[in-house]
Amino acid sequence: MNGRPSEWDKYLLGSVLFVSLLIGGGTASGLYTDALIEIAAMLSAAAVFSQSPGQRSPHSVLCLVIFAVALTIFQIVPLPAAIFDGLRPELLLGDPWIGDTRFRFISVGVGRTVECLLYLLAAAAFFLGVLRLRVEQVNALLPFFLMGVICNGLAAAIQYSLSDNIAIVGLLPFTINAGLFANVNHFSALLFVSIPFVVYYGLFRGHLLSGSLGLVALLLLLLAAGSRAGVLIGLAITVLSVIFLSARSRASGFSVLLVFIGLSIYTMSAWTKLDAQVLDPAFGRAEFARTTIEGIKDNWATGVGFGNFQKAYQIYEREGMIFRNYVNHAHNEYLEIAFEGGIPAILLMVGYFLLLVAALARGRRDPLQKAAFLSVSFLLIHSLVDYPLRTEALAITFAYMNAIIFHKGFAERLSRQSEMIEIDHNGDKLLVPIETSS
Repeated sequence: MNGRPSEWDKYLLGSVLFVSLLIGGGTASGLYTDALIEIAAMLSAAAVFSQSPGQRSPHSVLCLVIFAVALTIFQIVPLPAAIFDGLRPELLLGDPWIGDTRFRFISVGVGRTVECLLYLLAAAAFFLGVLRLRVEQVNALLPFFLMGVICNGLAAAIQYSLSDNIAIVGLLPFTINAGLFANVNHFSALLFVSIPFVVYYGLFRGHLLSGSLGLVALLLLLLAAGSRAGVLIGLAITVLSVIFLSARSRASGFSVLLVFIGLSIYTMSAWTKLDAQVLDPAFGRAEFARTTIEGIKDNWATGVGFGNFQKAYQIYEREGMIFRNYVNHAHNEYLEIAFEGGIPAILLMVGYFLLLVAALARGRRDPLQKAAFLSVSFLLIHSLVDYPLRTEALAITFAYMNAIIFHKGFAERLSRQSEMIEIDHNGDKLLVPIETSS
């Protein structure tokens, strides 16, 4: 019997990540595919935590996760009705507890908030499970993610090549409109958050040719998908990935030059596509934001309960903005979270951003962490105009990328490498710079 550590936890969590990218692209509530992913994520994380102690999670990150879960649970706890006097419009008072009007819930729709709680628990469990893995195992989850992206890309390529009507009905409990996603913007989000990892794969894993081909394929799929935000973000994240990551790689300057030439061609194609798009100036994201802000002003203390945006938004809609098509999301994740969670949710978001900035400011970072930080940053930027994190596929992906950023093992490995360099220096040995590679 050898002393090699077990690897089953890596395959378990990697399978959850891969499956979520295959069947987690829906945005509707009550999907059985989302329920399957949530169950798999929580059971897999429980299995990982049941083993011998692994890598410890940072206390600040753990506290933030606990606060998020506690805030959601608090919204479905019956509270004295007197608390809500003057804090809420009468139309948005929560349901009474078992018919007793002396107690009410913060949430105006307890069932939707419970659904959001399960959604959060699954993502949090997966995040904490990955944090517990060894650095080598965290790196080994990347192929599971890339395989999920490849499957989505192949599905999209087949869709776009067969006919103009690319919707697929009946395969999953939601209509597939792009790749394996219901929403073309969310499919585009998956593509552009993959770009830093593809660049990392090409520059630091010694697969420059396959990485370059993968990058070209991602950019072409973004153009074919037609998401305005996706096209712009895809261009920006590619440029930054090459600049941010190539400085410490072994790739030649000629290879980087070829990438920038390709980016120039892509920019012209993107400009042509954007020029053909016409935005609706009257009924669009600006109107959604204005109405949502009105709702935030009236519910700033507690929010209306996570998952209840659609129900509460209708109360604040202007008469001239009511059409057959209804607004199901604010198309701005931060405004929607603030509307649903109030001041506590805003503090939660601020706390997360502070932790993210602190993680970046620690100095020397592993290239994989740099790639994850770029992906997270641009997914957060995309959340200003959409709601990508409302899909299981991108929520689990987001959890994985944050686990890379906050994993303590990367810093410990870099520290050990620095100590090795110092020993060589004191021993009058030849000092050779150690490249950080995985």
